[in-house]
Amino acid sequence: MSTRLDAQFAFLLEADKLRGIERQNLIIDCSRRENSAEHSWHLALYALVLAPFAGPEVNVFRAIRMLLLHDLVEIDAGDHPITDEVDWDAVAKSEQAAAQRLFGLLPKDQSTEFLKLWQEFETSESPDAQFAKRVDHCQPIFQTLYGAKPLDWHIDVVRQNLHGGRAAALEQDLPEAYHHALDLLEDGTGYDCSPLTARLPFLNEADKLKLITRASKLGDGSRHENSAEHSWHIMLYAWVLAEHSATQIDADRVLQMLLLHDLVEIDAGDTPIHGAVSAEALAAKAEEEESAAIRLFGMLPQEQGAPLLAVWKEFEAAQSPDAVFAKSIDRVQPVLLNLLNGGGSWVDYNVSLRQLDARVGGKVSRGAPDVWSFVRAKVEPWFREAGRL
Repeated sequence: MSTRLDAQFAFLLEADKLRGIERQNLIIDCSRRENSAEHSWHLALYALVLAPFAGPEVNVFRAIRMLLLHDLVEIDAGDHPITDEVDWDAVAKSEQAAAQRLFGLLPKDQSTEFLKLWQEFETSESPDAQFAKRVDHCQPIFQTLYGAKPLDWHIDVVRQNLHGGRAAALEQDLPEAYHHALDLLEDGTGYDCSPLTARLPFLNEADKLKLITRASKLGDGSRHENSAEHSWHIMLYAWVLAEHSATQIDADRVLQMLLLHDLVEIDAGDTPIHGAVSAEALAAKAEEEESAAIRLFGMLPQEQGAPLLAVWKEFEAAQSPDAVFAKSIDRVQPVLLNLLNGGGSWVDYNVSLRQLDARVGGKVSRGAPDVWSFVRAKVEPWFREAGRL
């Protein structure tokens, strides 16, 4: 068990480096470039919300898993914007080697699973992969066209992409996206895009999660993480560690919970687990978060927003097996980041091992006791050396 967990955490901690890969696209407020981790989270949300546009043969949650891992190869191979003059055959070879190395960190069975899924996305021959590709092609377009102050040359890239580039396929594969993009470029065709435009305000609003700063720092300590990339990382954690759940779970429902769980921070902000917060303040925060959830999911058509709100509420209640495990994973990831970066929020909030056991250990043990036993053994020497038992 320990050897298997060692391999799983080796992969998960290496995956943290995807946050350092910057893309050409700006986030929607145009304040900075997007990184590949938060991009992967946003794509997963796009796939969930655009599920009504997938064919009946598409397993949307397999597509979501593809999107969670598709850009991991950029840790080694880098990002290559479509405007770059590069040797694409060389890029493909570099990415294949990266996939072999990164997924090879996992136990053999998971390594094979992840590599096959990544390759399926790359070849884009299955219905699931084709849907994932459509999502990957349309999200950057709308992130640019709805941007607060998009760069003129970024608009030009979108136009070129729609007329002869990768996104040209959207005309057949996701016509609502293709024609709405033309509308935004003032090249409208009169096509009815309302099924899509009813959902885009929610997806655009969700982009603000990339601006919510958390108490935890990245593994390299270079900056604090944001809640969008955090959500991506814990979805990856839940996928890899699902076998360690204390009870039987539906891993896809867990991924859905973790995809959505922090969206309320757009309105309510983040609440550091080690911050000194009174019971009254926590109750007020819970009310604020519920109001945020009602507002945000209310931006979607009722038939879609209501079920997603119910999933969010289930996660918050933490009573179902899926929610208990999701809560466990939400707690364990920052512990490993703090260990990597020399203490992080433990230093900032003067945390002792006893406090960590009380605030984190109990919740992780409830859903994944073997994971907490493993993680606690890893962090105890840090607390002992720091005199914080």
